[in-house]
Amino acid sequence: MLEKIDLNKTVDKKSYRRVMDEASRKLGLLQRECKAAGIPVMIVFEGMGAAGKGVQINRLIQSLDPRGFDVYACDRPTEDEQMRPFLWRYWTKTPANGRIAIFDRSWYRSVQVDRFDGLTTEDKLEGAYQDILSFEKQLSDGGTVIIKFFLYIDKEEQKKRFKKLDASKETSWRVTKEDWERNRHYERYLRMNEEMLEKTDTDYAPWAIIESVDKDYAATKIVSSVMDRLQYELEKRKASADSRTVGTAPATTRERFKNGVLSGIDLSKSLTEEAYKEQVKKLQKRLSELHSELYRLRIPVVIGFEGWDAGGKGGAIKRLTSQLDPRGYRVNPTAAPNDIEKVHHYLWRFWNNVPKAGHIAIFDRTWYGRVMVERIEGFCSEAEWKRAYQEINEMESHMANAGAVVLKFWLHIDKDEQERRFKERQADPMKQWKITDEDWRNREKWDMYEEAVNEMLVRTSTTYAPWIVVEGNDKRYARVKVLRTVVDALEKKIKEVKEKR
Repeated sequence: MLEKIDLNKTVDKKSYRRVMDEASRKLGLLQRECKAAGIPVMIVFEGMGAAGKGVQINRLIQSLDPRGFDVYACDRPTEDEQMRPFLWRYWTKTPANGRIAIFDRSWYRSVQVDRFDGLTTEDKLEGAYQDILSFEKQLSDGGTVIIKFFLYIDKEEQKKRFKKLDASKETSWRVTKEDWERNRHYERYLRMNEEMLEKTDTDYAPWAIIESVDKDYAATKIVSSVMDRLQYELEKRKASADSRTVGTAPATTRERFKNGVLSGIDLSKSLTEEAYKEQVKKLQKRLSELHSELYRLRIPVVIGFEGWDAGGKGGAIKRLTSQLDPRGYRVNPTAAPNDIEKVHHYLWRFWNNVPKAGHIAIFDRTWYGRVMVERIEGFCSEAEWKRAYQEINEMESHMANAGAVVLKFWLHIDKDEQERRFKERQADPMKQWKITDEDWRNREKWDMYEEAVNEMLVRTSTTYAPWIVVEGNDKRYARVKVLRTVVDALEKKIKEVKEKR
């Protein structure tokens, strides 16, 4: 494919100056309009080594307000980044609404350089492509404009540029032995890039091939492409009316989940005080031992807690963490998104708290707010919460593929038990802070929430990230079940990792 590209394209100085002058006037205006419209933009620069990515990024940003964009040079991952799922370092750099993020190299490293170097093996290649496609689709569906450029030069032009850089002390550091190796095997590396372009060229994130032998021609094509795309996206948004609606499931969906998972839960299960103390002590000791093994084997763990108000999440988390090394875990309480979180993709704030390898991240409320409270209260559109099931499954799949143990607990109590706990909290001065008017209002929507939870459990419980429904009317039984489930899952994972080594 790429060898058919005409690399002899040039532009005269007059035409170049005309296009760049237009960009200096128009691109800044489009940037301001995107900011006013709250449109996040990601511009990706990929391509062959020495094709001029840095030069072209510099020319592009001359027409932009520097207060409204960030440039990220994504070379080899740092030690900290290597200890997290591959996409973590890109999720944390996704732009807020109205801002522009420019990437010099990107998430495509896994299917280009890392593949060439043997770090991404052929058996993991399809999974890497799927992760990339889902990442871009989630961002695009969330309103992000993704513009991707592939800067192309041929083997001889690349070799000439490498030699020129090598000849100067000021620039020789920019050419590595890996660059020369890819030049020697240019055809093989080119085929890998062609496959990447073919597999990831989508209507929501298309590739633009930039003929980069003539740097002025490349610059005019890039700035023109950016202006055209931003203009198109602004016009598209102006033309389409806001179709947000309060998220109530259609009748067919309501009927499907009317008598769902929760209706079959036996809430009479309980433990005596004596049995509870004995089992908790034993399980906590074992969990402490496993925590050390997790760190030694570099296994990350993600544990999410959801449940009814007063369902016992706090108590379960306290027993889970009481004997753990505090340096190796973190509890992330999730409230309503703040002003910074609101202007990012709804998954962004959770990606920021993904644990390093060997560490445990516990979430008190999770990303499932999108398909529960945001759905019920109308904080997102019906299309958004329906799309979220797949987005969440893909996020958890990426974590699991990176080696993480992913567990999700729904702490279930009945309506009468919740009322009893609410009244108990109101009567106790030490617990009154736990009960709010909003808790009582949410009780009035119990049936709507139960319907949403049933659908959530069915659609997002997977082999790699299962839901565990915990019978919670008896707090002792619930806490022991959580501990035992975590211990069992960690023992299983540790055994698997040891057997592979």
